[in-house]
Amino acid sequence: MHATTTVDYGIVLTGEIVLELDDGHRTPLSAGDIVIQNGTRHAWRNRSGRAATMAFVLIGAEHDD
Repeated sequence: MHATTTVDYGIVLTGEIVLELDDGHRTPLSAGDIVIQNGTRHAWRNRSGRAATMAFVLIGAEHDD
């Protein structure tokens, strides 16, 4: 798991991938899906056995800790 001090835009270009949050929630994603995160602890899991390609845009943000 990791988190960043950014607002992250993730776009699945090809394949399938799973976004896993630190509470155990898993969201399967496929080509064309978009995810927006704001400093959440997460991990990416490729359980398909095939390559997945994603594009990310990260924008710096300040978080209250």
